[in-house]
Amino acid sequence: MSNADISSFDRANEAVTFLRSTLPEGLQAPKVAIVCGSGLGGLAATVQKEGRAEYDYASIPHFPRPTGEMGIVAGHAGKLVFGLLGQRIPAVLMVGRAHFYEGHEMDKVTFPIRVFKQLGVDTVVLTNAAGGLNSEYNVGDIVLLNDHIFMAGLAGVHPLRGPNDEQFGVRFPPLSDAYDLELRRQVHQAWKDIIPAESTRKLHEGVYAFVSGPTYETRAESRMLRMLGADVVGMSTVPEIVVARHCGLRVLAFSLVTNNAVLAPVTRGDEQLLEGKDANQLNALIEEGKAGHEEVLEAGRNAALDMQKLVLQSLVKVFGTA
Repeated sequence: MSNADISSFDRANEAVTFLRSTLPEGLQAPKVAIVCGSGLGGLAATVQKEGRAEYDYASIPHFPRPTGEMGIVAGHAGKLVFGLLGQRIPAVLMVGRAHFYEGHEMDKVTFPIRVFKQLGVDTVVLTNAAGGLNSEYNVGDIVLLNDHIFMAGLAGVHPLRGPNDEQFGVRFPPLSDAYDLELRRQVHQAWKDIIPAESTRKLHEGVYAFVSGPTYETRAESRMLRMLGADVVGMSTVPEIVVARHCGLRVLAFSLVTNNAVLAPVTRGDEQLLEGKDANQLNALIEEGKAGHEEVLEAGRNAALDMQKLVLQSLVKVFGTA
């Protein structure tokens, strides 16, 4: 029987049955799931070593992997980590995620969220690396998401497209309340507790625009997204949030600004300032501000500790004392 013949509910339960067959008793029903984005896998280091359990994605039935013909995507390890955050919070962490741009279908990309629901998770925390569209954001800033623009979903590439699985949620789930207000309130309190007032890193609230990738946005696309109200742009997270809300999970999501999107119009070929410039100088003009994956990973490494502290302190405030 192929995956297409098995409901997402049954596939999720198969994965859960496999995991619980070897998980320590205290970790079989985690309260929170954390999806670690590009360069943010260090969040797994906050899990206590005692009682910790790890699973390669390849070992879990039906689980998507950031691998295949495309190979492993840099920054995405591909393992599920169970353990305690602080001293009391049972959690499961995805270190790396599968992306739509790798060739996975939307239902495959979002399948882990279904598994988390069946494990008994109450809250899902999603992190990602994103390009900054808002001119007030600097590289290294953290954005607490409070809304999104799902360009692919509006065009019909949607994780809930097709027959609805009523065992997870309703046919037409609302998303106007997708980003939990109480959780966001706790994040702002946690930020005040752990980040020195003199720190140059800022915490913002903003809107995330999902684009399918794998190319970074053109200048015109970046300007369009900013005009639509987006503050950051990236290639993940929103499909998972849609499915999380369909399952009735609480959502908390963060973007780490790893590069500033280029919004300035491209230099015209007939501008006088080009006179006398050689090919190298022309290339420097057109490539100014160009994003690259290594830049994303480097910014992630530099801000990782603050992100880790913020996520952990926020969850401690919600679920218990560290």
